[in-house]
Amino acid sequence: MPDHMHLALQLAEDETLSKTMNRINSCTAIAVNRVLNRNVPVWQGAYHDHALRDKAQLFAAIRYLVSNPIRAGLVQKLGDYPYWNIAIAEPDEALPY
Repeated sequence: MPDHMHLALQLAEDETLSKTMNRINSCTAIAVNRVLNRNVPVWQGAYHDHALRDKAQLFAAIRYLVSNPIRAGLVQKLGDYPYWNIAIAEPDEALPY
């Protein structure tokens, strides 16, 4: 999405959502500012979270996330959005990249 991001993630046992979001926001803001050759805030301070308690909720959330560019009118079909694909790994399983 051009003005926000959606994430589905599982926190490590010693991580908090606040620390994780701070790290993600910081790293992405640095990268965006580097690419655009500027030094301005990229993200607002607040974020919205929703706990997923089982696999059914996880897969419903993922379906929502990957189809969001279609609902937003950015593309006609899923594969046209450059960031449509998602990797899912079980805990302690390496992602395929």
